[in-house]
Amino acid sequence: MESVAGHDVRGTLPEGLGDAIRATAEEIAAMLRGTTDTSVPVPRSEWTLGQAAAHLAQANELMADLAAGQERSYGDGTPQSLAEANERALAGFEERDADPLAEMIVTQADAYLAAVERCTTDESVVTPLGPMNKTVLGSYLLTHMLGHGYDLARALGRPHMIDRTRVELSLPFMITAMPRVTDPTATARLTARYTIRLRGGARFGVTFADGAVSVTPQPPDQPDCTILIEPVTFLVMALGRCNPWGAMARGHVLAWGRRPWLAPRFPELFKSP
Repeated sequence: MESVAGHDVRGTLPEGLGDAIRATAEEIAAMLRGTTDTSVPVPRSEWTLGQAAAHLAQANELMADLAAGQERSYGDGTPQSLAEANERALAGFEERDADPLAEMIVTQADAYLAAVERCTTDESVVTPLGPMNKTVLGSYLLTHMLGHGYDLARALGRPHMIDRTRVELSLPFMITAMPRVTDPTATARLTARYTIRLRGGARFGVTFADGAVSVTPQPPDQPDCTILIEPVTFLVMALGRCNPWGAMARGHVLAWGRRPWLAPRFPELFKSP
């Protein structure tokens, strides 16, 4: 049973999502606590450890506020606008010490769960990536923490917290967000049907028709290309933290179908915000 401040939240979120949100926040916080130098760089990023942790704390607060029904504007969903909103938010928030940021990350994750527990409906809220109900917002919160938790772990030389269960819990957000982060230049005039299969787990479909994209929980009947991918690799690659060619070379990605040559192109069709 999941609980927040003594209240049962079982049934308001998909099974395991609340536990995953809480555990991920706590694991990130445990990794940060006691870190004295937050000026170390985050690999493949322009941010320092302190900036990345501050962003994560702010983002958790944003999503907790959205779940509580507060309106918060934060870019228009495009990668450029979100990057600009991130920089503005960081410029107005001076905290960079690890311990206070660790506590804020946990506190705001709990605040999201408490807001969901108090809500009697699952009405959509406006997020940085468009309207989402609170279940998808929770998946967004988890996915965002996993991505930046991965970054923090790499900066500190510690194990990351992404696993198969948490990747599958990220899928409601991924399926909702993928059409909103396609690269119009890359998808122009493309017509193709993909099945994406997580090794040993879920699958979903992505269909392009002259550049328009549809992402569905069920794969298309006759896909042009089926991509089988190891779950952790899928999320890390989808969040722009992994080179697709390296993953393929290591055997973490396999493809087949009538047009298997479409597989290497797939990651290039999206721009991670």
